[in-house]
Amino acid sequence: MKAEIEDTYAEAFEGLYFRAIVTADDEATLCEAAEDVTATPAVVIGRIEGGIERWLSERETPDGRKGAMLQFWGMIDEKKPLEHSIEKLEVELSYRIRQDVLVKPFTAVFDASLEPIGRIDAMKRIGHCGDGYEWEEELYGRRLIVVPIMVPDFYIERYLGYAKGIMGANFWYMCKTKEAVMEAGKRALKAISEVEGVITPFGVCSAGSKPETKFPWIGPTTNHPYCPSLRDKIGKESKVPEGINYIPEVVINGISLKAVKEAMKAGIEAARSVEGVIRISAGNYEGRLGKYMIYLRELFL
Repeated sequence: MKAEIEDTYAEAFEGLYFRAIVTADDEATLCEAAEDVTATPAVVIGRIEGGIERWLSERETPDGRKGAMLQFWGMIDEKKPLEHSIEKLEVELSYRIRQDVLVKPFTAVFDASLEPIGRIDAMKRIGHCGDGYEWEEELYGRRLIVVPIMVPDFYIERYLGYAKGIMGANFWYMCKTKEAVMEAGKRALKAISEVEGVITPFGVCSAGSKPETKFPWIGPTTNHPYCPSLRDKIGKESKVPEGINYIPEVVINGISLKAVKEAMKAGIEAARSVEGVIRISAGNYEGRLGKYMIYLRELFL
């Protein structure tokens, strides 16, 4: 029997993202670069998060090497001009690329934006790692910066496009067993990976948060009503159903609301058929987090 889907919604919000391709000479270096540069989802603490959208064959990349399609996301500060959020995302992106890709042998970064609303100049914060000795070349029909490094050399497309998309969409799959947490998560992530234009920055996330906190200098803290270990300690405040021992979350960012909904449906369908998954729910905060409300049951109409 498939798990019940609650009559609730996931709350999501608008964000800014870059979409880029990383390539390398060998698969091991490519995997290390792609995984390192998208590790540590940190939007909730005011930084950046990323994910691997999909792996690319030699026929799908500008330089004919194996690659990875990546996304990098930042939040939009509605209280300030959009330029502020763009600059912040640019700075954070530069840190990730410089520290996690440029340092890997024989890697390159290419723009993969779709209908960008603007572009940043990678020379300012990445190209100048060449300390003034960097130069430009026209390669693969693109304008690339060549950054001279000790294992020559690092290539990055000069202009990288950014756009607006949907962040923070999610679903929870409430489980009876530890085995169900891992098996359903594996199936859900695989199903989501087949949807173009989306990423899951946390993979299977064990620590859903909430907007309010007793410790604002930390940022979001634990969503205590949904912590199974607190069920007996907080009494009526607990919202953990009987028989539920684990509540993992899958967070989805995507280039469009359509892509996000398709990914949510695919992930939920994959997870809810696993034995030990009892109920499907989602994180929402009565509209305090974002303007997009994605009702779970409507995904299956």
